Amino acid sequence: MNHRHLLPEEIDLLVDQEVGFGVSPLKAHVRECADCRAKVDEARFLVDAIEHLPHFAPSHNFVDKVMAQVPVFVPWHVAARDAVRQWLPRSRPARYAVLGAATSVASLITLAVLWITTQTDALVFVTGMFGDRLREVVAQVGRGVLATVFGEQVFAVIQQTGTIGIVIALLGFVGAAGGALAGLRAIAAASSRRRG
Repeated sequence: MNHRHLLPEEIDLLVDQEVGFGVSPLKAHVRECADCRAKVDEARFLVDAIEHLPHFAPSHNFVDKVMAQVPVFVPWHVAARDAVRQWLPRSRPARYAVLGAATSVASLITLAVLWITTQTDALVFVTGMFGDRLREVVAQVGRGVLATVFGEQVFAVIQQTGTIGIVIALLGFVGAAGGALAGLRAIAAASSRRRG
């Protein structure tokens, strides 16, 4: 007597009434084993019950309702293509006109970029000139701000001492600002203590 019970796929073979080389030992085992016979009978009952269920057809908009609730991943290139299609005109001649205009603009931009990159000397000259002019403007504005904040005499001393003078002036300015802030906080704290 075989003490091994049937596997689910072996029960399926018997329920489906398959025939073949390996089915005979399974049938013999079912005749001898009450547990396996009960499992096969239960599976047959379930298959018969499913077969007798009424058949129905889903409504015509069933797929649309289900797919409306399914999140669909759209790759970036498909989303870009759809966005471009949305802006393109429907008629063929208008599409050709838009395509021609886009090609012309892209060609002009490409030619301009190529011309600029081949004119490196002119590009270096223009950027150097722009950089020098920007540096002059920043220096003039900085001189004006320092002269206004510290006065002409202090600015003359800072200008004579160079970088060290600028660092000392900045540290003095930060110290004065910090002292002013601390004084304002002390006044606010004293005022709130008087009220409380």
